[in-house]
Amino acid sequence: MKKTALLFLLLIITVTSFAQKDSAFTAGEWFKFRIHYGIVNAGYATLEVQEAVKNNKKVFHVLGNGYTTGMTKFFFKVEDDYQSYIDKQTGRPYQFVRKINEGGYKKNQEGFFNQTKKTVFVKDYEKNTENTFSVPENVQDIVSSFYYLRNHPHIDKLKEGESIVIDMFFDDETFKFKLKFLGREDLKTKFGTISTMIFRPYVQAGRVFKEQESLTVWISDDENRLPIRIKASLAVGSLKADLDEFKGLKNSFKIKVKP
Repeated sequence: MKKTALLFLLLIITVTSFAQKDSAFTAGEWFKFRIHYGIVNAGYATLEVQEAVKNNKKVFHVLGNGYTTGMTKFFFKVEDDYQSYIDKQTGRPYQFVRKINEGGYKKNQEGFFNQTKKTVFVKDYEKNTENTFSVPENVQDIVSSFYYLRNHPHIDKLKEGESIVIDMFFDDETFKFKLKFLGREDLKTKFGTISTMIFRPYVQAGRVFKEQESLTVWISDDENRLPIRIKASLAVGSLKADLDEFKGLKNSFKIKVKP
């Protein structure tokens, strides 16, 4: 069931992928995803936006959690804790937390960004190490990437085949995270039929998934830009995460056809 843990990571990358204009979110926003492997309910993931203070400034504090349930938890226990402190004006991260336990594979890291010096200082509590890494300007962490992209001024103006590329720091290195726009679709959900934009996140082959094009994300085509569905195609079957609950949205949630 390690593939379940990979989807938790995907949720944080895309939920675990939007320069600031009118923000698509605000403090108090919370949503929950149900993760399926075939017909099996494998677990849940949540994302919540709170307020905090960093460097004497009010910032967004985003908390992402993923966990397995039922028999999946018995065979492959996942407890993931991802956090990010994000500047309200620029969307740049001040600090990240990554504390995970995926079937015995553990990481416990904290990173501190200096956007002026273009560095990130990483404390690894599992390895008992401290390192400073050079990063590009406007670099994002794995959680802040999603919220940055939700607010991207061109996210809803892309033409089919066009992409947005950002720099993301993850696992002690920076890589290009690319989000390609595939088109629009009316998607049937438990909430009703929702107009969505379809994106394909390109991940590094071999890092999380075997193929670069194995991921598809459906985002609400409204001011919230909520992730509605995430699907990962696998060699055998697929993993899927669907929006299950939400509250505290900044904008009204548009439903095209009620259930």
